[in-house]
This record gives sequence, C-alpha cells and structure tokens, in this order.
Amino acid sequence: MDKNFRGRPALVVQLWWLIDSLFFRTSPQVFYGWRNMLLRLFGAKIGKHVIIRPTARITYPWKLEIGDYSWIGDDVVLYSLGRINIGKNSVVSQKSYLCAGNHDYTKSSFDIFSSPITVEDEVWIATDVFVGPGVTIGKGAVVGARSSVFKSVEGGNVYAGNPLKMVKKRTEC
Repeated sequence: MDKNFRGRPALVVQLWWLIDSLFFRTSPQVFYGWRNMLLRLFGAKIGKHVIIRPTARITYPWKLEIGDYSWIGDDVVLYSLGRINIGKNSVVSQKSYLCAGNHDYTKSSFDIFSSPITVEDEVWIATDVFVGPGVTIGKGAVVGARSSVFKSVEGGNVYAGNPLKMVKKRTEC
C-alpha cells in the first residue's frame, strides 16, 4: 500500500474535511461559485460555470478535474482515491458514486489502491449509478439510472443495467 495514497499530508486532508463540513456542505444551493472556489483552493481543477450541489461529497479535491458547464448532482460521491476527470458539458446525476479506489483482495492486508476514472465530454450519468475504478466513459455516452459500470464503455451509446449492456446508439436531438 502506498502510504501517501491521499496525495497530501494528513493535516491538509483534515483541513479539507473541516472546510467541507463547515463551509461546503452548509452553503446555500445557489452558491456554486463559492463551492468551486473552495475546491480550487484545495487543488481541484474546476472549469467555467460548473454546478456542484452542496450535498456532493468529494474525498480529495486535489485529485479532481471537472470541465466547463458540467453538473454534479445532489448526494453524488466522488471517492477520489485516484484521479477523477469529468469532461465538459457532462452531468453526474444525484446519488451516483464514482469510486476511484479499491482494496486488493488477494492480500490478507487488503491494501488500498487507486485507479483513475475518466468521464469524457457530453456524458450523462443518470441517477444512482455506480462507476468503478479504472473506468472510462466515452464521449457522448448515457448511463441509465441504477446501472453499474465496471468496465470502460464507448461513447455515443446508451447503456443500462447490472450487468451493464448497450441499449442503443445515441442520436442527436
């Protein structure tokens, strides 16, 4: 296990958790700029006009990048043990969980490891979706509600279910 998997000293981690609980989660819904500023102060790369709801949980903001005009919904968890990159014009809907880390079950110590998640541009992750470590969701993909994504998927398609299956090609409106 990498003893520095958090990516910052313990004091910085604790400070983020304090700022998160006192100032991020308690901020009014419309204070998107305020929350984006707090995340940037802790090393997140946040694009223009990004909307992040106050109930979103970001474990380590210094491992997060969100492109312009993207939206992070209520009760979303960005478990950023590894990097999480979310492209432009993308939506991660309420109660979804992006998990960029895991435990090595082959070791009796269950060491933690990280594996990045990439959500490309123009992706919609619908409500209550789980995205596992190491996954890339391709440009323009849609992942239906309550789906589980354990393997990377190509862009331009609609996916749903557990196990995840391609439902159809996405067409432009």
